Amino acid sequence: MASPTYSISDLARELDITARAIRFYEEQGMLAPERRGLERIYHAKDLVALKLILRGKRIGFSLAECRELIELYDPASGNRKQLETFMQKITARREQLEQQLLDIEQMQLELDTAEERCRTALDETLSKQQAG
Repeated sequence: MASPTYSISDLARELDITARAIRFYEEQGMLAPERRGLERIYHAKDLVALKLILRGKRIGFSLAECRELIELYDPASGNRKQLETFMQKITARREQLEQQLLDIEQMQLELDTAEERCRTALDETLSKQQAG
């Protein structure tokens, strides 16, 4: 039995993205649909690649990182190398987010300090104006 094929509009509808986005990923070398004249014919592998791109984007991966994961797609091996690499990237992304969270918390403390100093300075200015 032949694997299912998809038109660009089928994929766009299935994944709730635009055909333009799909063409962009094709231009980036991340998809290579079969061509029948001007018509693009996508296969299950392309659907998997698009799902991977969209998931990668949601969790903050770059297009280069998504491309690397797509290039490791190898169903014959159970995608072991792809999954191991994905896990490494997830770990790195989590560490990056944890550092960003610490940076944000530090910045909030600095904002609190600056705000308190401004309030104190304003109160002193108002007191001097009222006394004067």
